[in-house]
This record gives sequence, structure tokens and C-alpha cells, in this order.
Amino acid sequence: MLSSIRDAFKLPDLKRRILFTLGVLFIFRLGAHIPTPGIDSAAMARMFDQGAGGLLGFLDIFAGGALRRFSVFALGVAPYINSSIVMQLLVVIFPYLEKLQKDNEEGRKKIIQWTRYGAVLFAVVQAFGMTTWLRTLGIFSGGFLGTLLVVTTITAGSITVMWLGEELSDHGIGNGISLLIFAGIVARLPEAIIQSWNMLRMGSINFLVLLLALALMIIVVAGCVMLQEGQRRLPVQYAKRVIGNKVYGGQSTFIPLKVNQAGVIPIIFASSVLIFPSMIANFFDGPIAGVVQKLFEPGGIGYTLFNVALIIFFAYFYTAVVFNPTDISTNMKKNGGFILGIRPGQPTADYIEKVMARITLGGAVFLAIVAIIPNFMTSVMGITTFYFGGTAALIVVGVALDTVHQIEAQLLMRHYEGILKRSGSKGAGLLR
Repeated sequence: MLSSIRDAFKLPDLKRRILFTLGVLFIFRLGAHIPTPGIDSAAMARMFDQGAGGLLGFLDIFAGGALRRFSVFALGVAPYINSSIVMQLLVVIFPYLEKLQKDNEEGRKKIIQWTRYGAVLFAVVQAFGMTTWLRTLGIFSGGFLGTLLVVTTITAGSITVMWLGEELSDHGIGNGISLLIFAGIVARLPEAIIQSWNMLRMGSINFLVLLLALALMIIVVAGCVMLQEGQRRLPVQYAKRVIGNKVYGGQSTFIPLKVNQAGVIPIIFASSVLIFPSMIANFFDGPIAGVVQKLFEPGGIGYTLFNVALIIFFAYFYTAVVFNPTDISTNMKKNGGFILGIRPGQPTADYIEKVMARITLGGAVFLAIVAIIPNFMTSVMGITTFYFGGTAALIVVGVALDTVHQIEAQLLMRHYEGILKRSGSKGAGLLR
């Protein structure tokens, strides 16, 4: 692996992309430590230490501590993700938007631009909601101008994060937004390790319990790798065609259907959506607002059930957005390909869709199980500061594998050996 990494830095274009990625991640981490004017950062940190952060404390894991400090990057990528969710739902609902997305590059650029506008709107609403919430807690006491300053600063920080993510996707390695979330999670690991060690020294956690938690984490990581790499391979046969004096076709190949076609998107989308009920409840007083806040408190039964349902929904939804069985069937038919025992055309599309629905269910259920593992660690094992739970593990593993695969593709394209050594059949047929 070390020789492969050395080879990566021999390629000027790949070296530039890697260095650009590292530079953007450094800027992102730097922004997470720049305080927002008018906010008492020390009081904010004490509030999170006392467990009053609730769902925001959970989201702070993905912000790499920026929300805990209420830095200029406190909102992170949440507004952009929320806008992406809404835009993808609108694309499915309105045929005009669907036509724009599929027809040409200009249409896709319009969709992206509208997503950016939506991200700005979400950033303003979320920044105002969080500022109002901090005022009720006594952490922020500014007037109209102070509120305007905080909202403007946080919104500008969110737009900057969105821009960094897009620049990372265009000029770096991997998916920009996912890499920023990845950086936020990994940045919290040293703190989690130190806190776990201090808890062990003070006797607030048993050594055997900590070993069991580490073993569970290793199992989760191994399962995440299997899920990300697992695929169902549909055998495809191509008919022989005689053109002139040459015979074409006749070979066998396969269609790789990923068990987790949606990647880490369902987890990220579900976590982003679940922040809204508690945030809206902060604007109101009374028993109903209290019930809503308690219902959507991370670790509670209501939150867990909603989280599982949203993960499964977004797994199917995003798979339907990015995977089109009809297009695959049409391309196969044009090139003389067919699945053994299945008629070409619409029957092939129906068969692929059926198989995809079945394996997506398995992948979605596994995603949901991984997402609720931190709740198990908190309620059963009593570990409240073990940040690297199932959701974080899946995001870290998924983003890391995707980034490594992109580096591998660049190396193999230039006849260098890839970073990962694996046989061609690894992960195939995980769910049949």
C-alpha cells in the first residue's frame, strides 16, 4: 500500500488533486475553530458538556465540534443536504424538473443552481432558529443588530462550506460534501479516545465493557466494508453477430448490482431531516413543544423508530433516483445482450428492478441496524462518550472506500498497481 501511495505522488495530476483535497480539509478544520461574534463559546461548550445539546449534540459529531464551539462553520453541510433532499423530491414529483435533469447539461446546471439557492434559504432559517434557541438559554443576549450579525456570519459560513465541498468535488479526490463530513467525524476521534481513557482511569467505565465496545466497533467496521463492497452479479450473455468477415459478441459478462447502491446518503439525509422537529419546537413554549423535543431526543424510542424508517425510505428513494433498470435493459438490447431465461426489453427491466428491490431491502435494514448501535451502546453498555458509533463508522468507511477507489482508478488507468489488493470475486453475491 505504501508503494501505491508513493506511485500516486509520482503522477502530477493526481498529486495536485490530493494536495488540493488536504488543503481544503485544513481550511474546513480551521474554520471550525473561528468563533462567531457575540456568542459565549465557553458557555456553549459547558451547555454541551451538561447534555443540554440534545439532537444538536448528535449533529456536532458530524460538524467536528464546530457546533459545540458555535464557530462560523457551525451549520456545516446541513443546509446544503436539506436543500438537496427537497430538490430531489421535487424532481421526482414534477415532470418538468425531471426532464431538466435528464435531458442536457444546462438543465442539470439549473437544478444545481436552485439547490444552492435553497441551501442559502435553509441556512438563514436554521441560523435564526439556533440564535433564538441560544437566547432562551442565556448564551446569546444581543439585540436586533447582534442577531443580524450572528445570522449573517453563520449563513456566510454555511455558504463557504458548500463552496468548499463543490470545489473539492471538482478539483480534488472523492465527493466533496461527504469528505467534509468525514473530516468532521475523524477530527473527534482523538477526543473520544482521551475521554474513554479518562473514564477508564476514574472507574466510571469497566475495562471489559470498553473491550466489548471496541470489539463491537471492529465488527461494525467489517460489516460496513462488506456492505459497501457487496454486490449481486447478474450474468449477461451477448449474441454472436457477423459483420463482414468478422464475428462480434458471444462473450459472457455481468451487471454488478450494489447491495448498498445509495451509499451513506440515507444515513446523512435521515440525520439532517430529524433536526427539524426539535428546531421548530424551540420556537414555542408549552407541553406540546416539550413532547416533540423529548420524542426526537437522540437515543429515545421515538427518535430511533423515525431514524430507522427514514433510513429505509431514503435507501429506496435514492436508489430509484440514481439507478434506472429501463436504461440498462435498453442498452443491453441494442448491443445484443440478454439475461439467461429473461426476454429482452421490458421483462429484463422488470427483472432487474425486482432483484434491485430485494437486495436494497437487505442493505437498508443493515444501514438501520448500524445506525441504532450507538443507542445500544448508551442504554445497555452505559457508554455515553464513545463517538465512533455505527452511523459515524458507516460514513467513515463509505467515504474512505470511495476515495481509495477513485485513487485506484487513476493509478490503474496509468498502469500502476492499485492500493487495495483483492480478487475480482470479493464481495460478489453477498445477498442472493
